[in-house]
Amino acid sequence: MIEPLVFLPGFMCDARLFGAQILYLSYQRAVTVAPVTTGDRIEEIASGLLDQLPHRFALGGFSMGGVVALEIVRRAPQRVSRLCLMSTDAQADTPQIAADREELIVGAKSGRLEDVMNRLIGSETLAPGLGRVPVLKEVMAMAKELGADVFERQMRALQRRPDQQGALRHIEVPTLVLCGAHDQLTPVRRHAFMAEMIPNAELKVIDEAGHLPPLEAPAAVNTALESWLNAPVRLPYL
Repeated sequence: MIEPLVFLPGFMCDARLFGAQILYLSYQRAVTVAPVTTGDRIEEIASGLLDQLPHRFALGGFSMGGVVALEIVRRAPQRVSRLCLMSTDAQADTPQIAADREELIVGAKSGRLEDVMNRLIGSETLAPGLGRVPVLKEVMAMAKELGADVFERQMRALQRRPDQQGALRHIEVPTLVLCGAHDQLTPVRRHAFMAEMIPNAELKVIDEAGHLPPLEAPAAVNTALESWLNAPVRLPYL
């Protein structure tokens, strides 16, 4: 039986982030996008999702969704058949980064969500080229629809997220670590570290992408995901 695929979107993103991947991959398996907007702690979000998700599934997490994916694998390793971590980081916030988030929360709550999002996801975080403009418009459209309350909840979850570097060595499923070569928010070196820590993980760097490979280079991401999904997988625990 082909396992379903669950995507977890990133900060202030929804299913539109994975539109190209859903179209490409859903011809051979069930593809679902689960929200990461329902709590202000990573542990709470992961626990809530596990109550709703299939018994066993492939899991792909982007950015904040990757943080939640790591928590899901830590809590229920027997339910995840394979794992993809995209544009994400296993480290917790430093005290300075956590403190800096407070100003962003205040800005978003005071009606300046668009300005705050432009500070967080600007053109310099993406690969150079004309393709940056429609990608940034798509990100802003998703953020505006989710709104300031979701912004605050997700910021709080990121502030409080646990450091998961130690858990990487315990991941036993086929794992793809995917990132963009031009990503300045979660640089290639952080993904290389994760790939080194996870047993038998594969690192895939998308040359034509920055922080948002699913939108910037959908064809390359589709190819990488298809290869990952076709890799042999170990039978679940009995």
